[in-house]
Amino acid sequence: MRVGITGHRGLPDDVAVLVRSALDAELARYDAGTLVGVSCIADGPDAWFARAVLERGGRIEVVVPADAYRDGLPEWHRGEYDALLSAAVRVHPTGLAVSDAEAHMAGSQVLVGLVDRLLAVWDGQPARGYGGTADVVEHARRTGVPVDVLWPEGASRE
Repeated sequence: MRVGITGHRGLPDDVAVLVRSALDAELARYDAGTLVGVSCIADGPDAWFARAVLERGGRIEVVVPADAYRDGLPEWHRGEYDALLSAAVRVHPTGLAVSDAEAHMAGSQVLVGLVDRLLAVWDGQPARGYGGTADVVEHARRTGVPVDVLWPEGASRE
């Protein structure tokens, strides 16, 4: 089973704890021996998901939206990014150079094309910019990829 992830970055600590728990519960539904998690491994849900897949004994594949993607991530996250990237059984580059909204959406489109299901850490609100979580969910639904929304009841991104 190939499962992908998309989700909001920069979540408040209390929401992050709930999201991590929801990701663990969701991943418990899958057989670790056949689980392949696909992620862009950004800080937040992308990396939490990838780490949880590995900790369960699954494998990960990484989509790299742009050559400069890592440089656009927070400095504090780059060590985890590097560790997850090195743990990947396969890396899927988009071939784009600049890490901008178009590259991020292109990476998400590649990711959606690789998976059987998409987990979305999404508050149900419109994207705050092109390529946001809502855009990825819309793309997955439009292309027939089932989406499981994981959002703690009553939680806020603020």
